[in-house]
Amino acid sequence: MITVHHLNNSRSQRVLWLLEELGLPYEIKAYQRDPVTQLAPPELKAIHPLGKSPVISDGQLVQAETGAIIEYLVFRHADGRLAPKPGTPERARWTYWLHYAEGSAMPPLLMKLVFGALPARAPALIRPIAKMIMGAAETSYVDPQLQTHFDYWESELSKSEWFAGSEFSAADVMMSFPLEGAAQRGDATKGRPHVRAFLDRIHARPAYQRALERGGPYAYA
Repeated sequence: MITVHHLNNSRSQRVLWLLEELGLPYEIKAYQRDPVTQLAPPELKAIHPLGKSPVISDGQLVQAETGAIIEYLVFRHADGRLAPKPGTPERARWTYWLHYAEGSAMPPLLMKLVFGALPARAPALIRPIAKMIMGAAETSYVDPQLQTHFDYWESELSKSEWFAGSEFSAADVMMSFPLEGAAQRGDATKGRPHVRAFLDRIHARPAYQRALERGGPYAYA
């Protein structure tokens, strides 16, 4: 039995969604973020040394990293469903978006989150200075980077409904978290109807809804 070590409001929601799309049996072991720090609890380190989610257990295997988990589930348990055929342009796009989601899209989003949170955690005496420095970093670097990514998504989704082509695939599952986070924190849907339509389509999918029911409250849906 596949066990998903599921952290609330995290990337692991994508794993639950993929499992529902594939119709694979699984169980959930739930973990809650620290309400102050928003970090994962130390119990996750007993599962994987980095102490982060998502992690799955499948027999003796412990697999971390969302993209690696998605590839494992698609090819080990689902005979390649939700992946285009090898050797096709769609498969090349599928592989690209699977890696782009965490390799390129998430770093500026995480910087936006961190820069926004740091001033409030700074000592009171230097808080105004920290706010000024973080604000300047956001304005001069982070926000322009994000806008470039948002425009890129809009352009690509104007060519096809899904990231790898005309058919829904696991690449769309992988890309869901960056787009959901960007819509909430960075106005990614403002003036970008194709990004908004993508989010509407995934949120309407029955498997997405089932994953929400099983995984519990999720801030980005």
